[in-house]
Formats: sequence, C-alpha cells, structure tokens
Amino acid sequence: MWAGAVALTTVAALVAVPTVAAAAVVPAPEPETLVSANPANNTPHARDGETRAFAQVGNMVYVGGSFTQIRQTAAAAWTVQRYLFAYDRTTGTISTTFLPVLDGAVNSMVAGPGGTLIVGGAFKNVNGVSRKNLVALDPTTGAIVDSWVGRSDGGNVRDLALYGNQLYVAGAFNWLNGTAHAGLARLNASTGAIDPTFTIDATTGRHDTSSYVWTIDVSPDGGTLVVGGNFLYLDGLPRNQIGLVALTGTPSVIDWSTERYVPPCAAPATFVHYVQDVKFGGDGSWFVVGSNGGGGWPAAYCDALVRFETAARGSGQVATWVDFTGNDTITSVEVADNVIYLGGHFRWLNNPNRSDDAGPGAIDRLGIAAVTPATGLPVNWNPRRSGGSSLPSGASSWGSAVPVLWRGSDGLYFGHNSDGMGEEYHGRLGMFPLAGGRTISPKNPPTETTGNLYLGTGAATLAKVPFDSTSLGTPTTVSQPSYVGAGATWRVADRIYWSHTVGGTPTGSRIDISLFNGGAIGAPWEASGYNDWFNAAAMTGAFYLDGRLYYTRTGANALYYRYFEIDGNYLGATEFTVPTTGVTWSAVRGMAWVGGRIVYGATDGTLRSVPFDPTAAPAVDGTAVTVIAPAAPGLSWSTPSTFFSVQ
Repeated sequence: MWAGAVALTTVAALVAVPTVAAAAVVPAPEPETLVSANPANNTPHARDGETRAFAQVGNMVYVGGSFTQIRQTAAAAWTVQRYLFAYDRTTGTISTTFLPVLDGAVNSMVAGPGGTLIVGGAFKNVNGVSRKNLVALDPTTGAIVDSWVGRSDGGNVRDLALYGNQLYVAGAFNWLNGTAHAGLARLNASTGAIDPTFTIDATTGRHDTSSYVWTIDVSPDGGTLVVGGNFLYLDGLPRNQIGLVALTGTPSVIDWSTERYVPPCAAPATFVHYVQDVKFGGDGSWFVVGSNGGGGWPAAYCDALVRFETAARGSGQVATWVDFTGNDTITSVEVADNVIYLGGHFRWLNNPNRSDDAGPGAIDRLGIAAVTPATGLPVNWNPRRSGGSSLPSGASSWGSAVPVLWRGSDGLYFGHNSDGMGEEYHGRLGMFPLAGGRTISPKNPPTETTGNLYLGTGAATLAKVPFDSTSLGTPTTVSQPSYVGAGATWRVADRIYWSHTVGGTPTGSRIDISLFNGGAIGAPWEASGYNDWFNAAAMTGAFYLDGRLYYTRTGANALYYRYFEIDGNYLGATEFTVPTTGVTWSAVRGMAWVGGRIVYGATDGTLRSVPFDPTAAPAVDGTAVTVIAPAAPGLSWSTPSTFFSVQ
C-alpha cells in the first residue's frame, strides 16, 4: 500500500513537468577538472557585509566588497579596513602596504594592463580624492594611478570585463567620462579613455524602474559580450534582461533574444530583474545564466541555471538545458576547467517538481555546487555552505548570497555574506584549491560494433550472443547469480547499470550498478539514493549515451530520455520525449546502442535495429528499421534485460 502510494505520487509529479522534444544541440560530456571540496586554511576573514570581487596581480589576491573589518585568523583581533584589501595567496598574510581608503563598496575588479588594479563600485572618493565609482590603483601601495582617467560620473559600477586592452564597464550609470552611456561602455584599459566606437546602451527598466546592467562577460575570443540586468532594450532593440553584442568591427546587438526572462517571477517588486550572473564557457560557444526570482518556472527561468548556445540566432531562444532549484536563488556562476560552479542560497538542484521543498529527483546542494556543462546535472562535489560547529562567536552560519565565484590561478575563490563553508569558518571569503581536486573523464557505452549481445533468459541466466552489428553468432548460456530480478540494463565503461527489483524500496525497484568485464557480473550496489523516487522496473529497455539515459516504459508508445550524470549517478528529474516516427515503442523489450544504431527487441521476439541521431528531428526514422533476427527456439528477443558489450 505504501509503495503504491509513492508510485502514484511520483507519476503525478512527472506529469506536471511538460515533456520537451530533443534539443538540436546535444552537448557531449568532456573531461572536467574539479577543485578540491576542502577550502584552503590560510585565507583571511572579513566581517559585516559581503565579499563581491576578487582579482590577482602577481602573488597578491585582492578582495573587494561591502565588508568593514578584516582579520588574519579566527583568533586574531578585528582591524578596520573597509571595502578593499589584499593578501599573499601563498601564505595568506594580509598586506600592510596596500591600504586604500574608499568611502563605498567595491563591486568588481580586474587586473589591468601595466600592473594596475582597476576597481569599480559605489564610491565617490578614494584616498581622499574624488574618483567616482571607477579607479585604477597601484597594486603595491594602493595609491591612485593619476594618469588613468576612467570615471563613472552618473552612477555606480556593477561589473567589469577585460579583453586585451578593452575594458567593458556595466552598471547603473548614465554617464561615463562625461559622455552619455546608459549602463554599458568600453574604455581603453591602459588609459581609462572612453572608446567612442562602442555606443550600445541598455535602457528602460522593468516595472517602471530605472534601468541598469548587472552582469557582463566577454567570450574567450573577444567577439561577443553577454549582457544581463534590468533593461528592456539594448541599442533600442527589445531585449528583456539579457542580450548579446557582437564586438568585431563596430559593436552591434546580435539577432538573439529569449522570452524566458520576460514574465515576472514571484514578487516583481522585490525581484525587479532576475538575471543575476552570466559566464561564457569553454571556447565561448555557450554561456550560462544564473537567476533568482522565486516561483514562475517553467514558463520563466526563475531560480534556475540555464545554458544557451552562442551561435543560435533569432527570437524565442530556449535553453539547451535548465536546472531548477525549486524556488531558491542563484547569485553567482563561474566556468573553469569545463566545470560550471554556482553559488547562492539554494538548497537543492535538479528540483523542478517542488517549490520550497525537495521534490522527486532533488539533489542536496547547500549554497554551493558544481555541475556538468553537458546536462546541468550536479557532479559529485558537495562542500556545503555551512560552518558546522567550527564557527566562532558572532559568526553568521547562513546568508542570502554568494555574490562572487572567481577562478584564480590556484583555485576557485568564493565571496559570500556569511562565514561558513565546507563545515569550516571562512569569514566572508575563501578559496577551494585546485590542488587536491580531481579530473572527471567522460564515460560512454562501447564504441566498437563487434562484440556480444546479452539477453536475460531466466532467473540469474544470460544468453551471450556474438554480434557484429548486422548478424548474430551462436549463443551460449551464462549463469550470473548476482543478476537477479533484473530489468532494463545498459553498459557504460567497465560496468552495467540495471533495473533491480528490490523489496522495501519506495517503488519496489531501483537502479543498481555491477562491475562487468565479460565474466561474472559483480555484486550490485545502489547507484544513488537520490534516485529512489524513480520506478526503474517500469523501463522496458534502456541505453546510455552522452549524458542521457534513453528508455521506453510500460504503457507508453514513445522513446524518452532523462539526463544521467555518471559522476554521482544522478538521474534527471525531468522526462523528455525524443522525436521519432515509425517505431512502435510500446512493444520494445530491451535496447542497446551499437555504432550509431538502436538495437532492440520486441514483444514478438524479433531483434531489429534502426539508425539513431539525437541531433536530428526525427532522431529515429522507422522507415530505416532492419530486421536482424526473428525469434528462435530458446532465444526470444523480448526481455528488457538486454545489453551490448565488447567482452
């Protein structure tokens, strides 16, 4: 009775999420290098406010924000140093020579040409001299570089992005260097002089508010600028909250727009705009967007991390993938070493089925996470934004924001408005070192086209049938005592994943893993407890390819997929429908991917194959189906427990 109730609840949750046709872009997993989940012990601490920016010049790390005091260790006394300080990245020692005096918060910084530190924020004076919201400093002494002429006369600077000698400035200003610029401008990074060829303005705020640009990033080749913030127009063209600017030649707004940031989220008066951070990834062919906003998804990308393709053109763009938090804010994103990092006050990822609660598929990630660019699913990296029992008196255990994640030369730096990270005390800032991290290597089914098809023929028994992608050899029967209660099975690298009937589980079955090298199937273990909501026994066939688990299921005439992250073995919470024609998927029993084709059995016992291209529409054309073998005495291809292996 209890298991049945759980199953009904799961089905209802899945139906509530619209199925979506396969995307034209199917990113393949690539090697990823994760930083350590254990923060460095030698970083100093700040107090009050938050850390919003990092930069590095030589061996010194510069820290900016709205904090007012700093100290070297948890036991040291607090020292007043407002908004900006520096420390040695090797020793953690706070600089005693870099002591600039600002009268307002630092929002962004970059290491400028010629050994300068360029600082943007909400200040009016630096070292007692008028320098409105933008200044270049000597990184050793903190003295103003007098020859640098950049000024944000008309409002604060929110973000800076540097490419070569081009400095892009974003914020809530209407004037820069005495020249009219609304929210965006480009300066000569060496001199601070305005670049008159860049005239793209961001105008008209949402909900009758003043416009501003909140976040920007430049593609690695310097050819594209992504812009996010509170605006309705870029250069007079409709672009609600987000747009792309071509930087080659005369800068111009790109023919790219999305409607997913047009609707309001839960509280428009609070979340006037909900695009919080943007970053290009890899070679610049894609970028990610993190947002806040509360409820409003899936119609709008509220409280979500999404990936877009840079080369896409036209209106109505939708994300390649979406990772919803379930009504929790994402405030910062960073892409480094082919890993996407995100920070905020979220509690879960992969959580589209609930609001302010953990739904089916929700993966625990407290305020800090790493996801794969191919699917947006979390990888197995979970330091948690928590200080545990290590917080000293007066420290804050939790706050609303992680305003900045930044990849320095030695690791991932984080700035937040609380004091705990990785169950340790890290007052307002810290760093996850690259040393002690690890590399994630992509895993897939065998690429060979000659091997063996395995077919369940009875309890703990498999038929091993030689297969060269077009014809079958003579089968042999293999006893597999660990392979009991098996359903749909798929091969990945050195193991098989399989639906395993297990009493006492929420649905009566689960996804298990067994090592397999062509001999005995190893003892099974549960892939992940985060998948226990999924009724694995309902699958009638399955195969894995490039971060996706493709499957058929009982009572449904379609081919489906969910994202599946091998590093952690996490199953995506949203079911997608693959566009196909001409195949009766409700009759499928057992599947395997072999050399670009789906090899599948059916209720009539016949083994067939059909070409499969997940980037095409349709991905499967039933007119191309070929029969490999009909049912034979003792060998009927009509069981879900079918898989392909070279061994």
